[in-house]
Formats: sequence, structure tokens, C-alpha cells
Amino acid sequence: MKRLAKQFALCLDNAGNEASLILGKVYRILPDARAAKDDLVRIVDESGDDYLFDKHQFAFVDFPQAVRKRILALQRAS
Repeated sequence: MKRLAKQFALCLDNAGNEASLILGKVYRILPDARAAKDDLVRIVDESGDDYLFDKHQFAFVDFPQAVRKRILALQRAS
């Protein structure tokens, strides 16, 4: 079975994006193969919209399925 790409990223650097990204916060990733070729990642930021950010600003994380579902539910509720 092929492993899905990581769905979440932990913000490690928000320089220049302080209003959009919170240090230490976990963000949802939207797949974007074209952006990945340019070392970018599509993140749903604090505005609730998705934008491209440098992948080096994040640590990519994975969680057990129950935790992933809970994180997504929390993000939808806010």
C-alpha cells in the first residue's frame, strides 16, 4: 500500500509571515505537486485559506489516524 504524503506541518519559522503562521502550531497541508518541485508547501494558514510557504519553515509530522481526525475536526470547528 502506498503511503500518503504527510498531511500536517509544524511551523518552526514564521519570519515575514507572523500574521499568517504561529510558531509551534500544526497546520494542514494541501497536496500540490507543482509547488513541491519549487520547495514550497501549500498550507492552510491562520486566515483559513491556503497559501504557499517555503518548506524549510516547517517540520512535517504524522499522527495516528484518531489524532489526525481530531485535528481536522478542531480546524473545521474554528
